[in-house]
Amino acid sequence: MRKSKTQRVAGRTPAETRAEMSQVVLPNDANPLGNILGGTVMHLIDIAGAIAAHRHARSYVVTAAVDYLDFTRPIRVGQVILLRSEVTRAFRTSMEVEVKVYLEDYIRGERCLTSSAFVTYVAVGEDLKPIPVPPLIVHTAAEKRRYREALGRRRRRLALAAQARRRCEQES
Repeated sequence: MRKSKTQRVAGRTPAETRAEMSQVVLPNDANPLGNILGGTVMHLIDIAGAIAAHRHARSYVVTAAVDYLDFTRPIRVGQVILLRSEVTRAFRTSMEVEVKVYLEDYIRGERCLTSSAFVTYVAVGEDLKPIPVPPLIVHTAAEKRRYREALGRRRRRLALAAQARRRCEQES
């Protein structure tokens, strides 16, 4: 069934969008020190985030922005990288997704947060034009807090994007 540009779909909860993926870090994923490459982590963040966005929008999505990302702890060859994602807010055609990255040392039975990011995706139709997304229905206090905070992050992202466009126009 094709969605029209004005048709709104019933909302979904963050739980309906959740995704989790994991894999063992292998030598071809690592730098010479035996730590997973930052670019590999970013790639996996984008995949995990897109899965949550796909589940929410039930359409194709494209990555529009990635918020600040730092790496607080290395993930070593032989450890498991675990990514968890869920939509934190839906706007008209875009969604913010929070992705958390953990390392899991299955020998020690330990798991700890190593990175997190907020990624913005835009839902698109087959013609690659933006299409409306369903609203996000939040219930818990934590979901409501993340929902409120997402608006501030969106405003900052839009301001930074406008600055970047101006710089590009000036340099052209």
